[in-house]
Amino acid sequence: QVQLVESGGGLVQAGGSLRLSCAASGIIYSINVMGWYRQAPGKERDLVATITSGGSTNYADSVKGRFTISRGNAKNTVYLQMNSLKPEDTAVYYCNLKTEYRVLYDYWGQGTQVTVSS
Repeated sequence: QVQLVESGGGLVQAGGSLRLSCAASGIIYSINVMGWYRQAPGKERDLVATITSGGSTNYADSVKGRFTISRGNAKNTVYLQMNSLKPEDTAVYYCNLKTEYRVLYDYWGQGTQVTVSS
């Protein structure tokens, strides 16, 4: 079983920055994808950014140029640096890990609230 623990959310003014962290523990296979998703009230959970075990990244168009996803040296941590935050970035942000060994395993963190005031 894998556990994901997020931290770093909070309240920030528009134009400010926040850094989210997610630490994964448990059995994590070498081939995996970690990422961040977000869900605003009344909306579906959407992809924000992902990073593969090989370092390839993918971003939602709405955050390109403002957010940066990265991995820690231990490879079981993932960060999301969020700059130039906008009120529309307000959401609960969830860490996700997908890893595969014969079957696909899909894990979620508990979520961390990010609120951007105008």
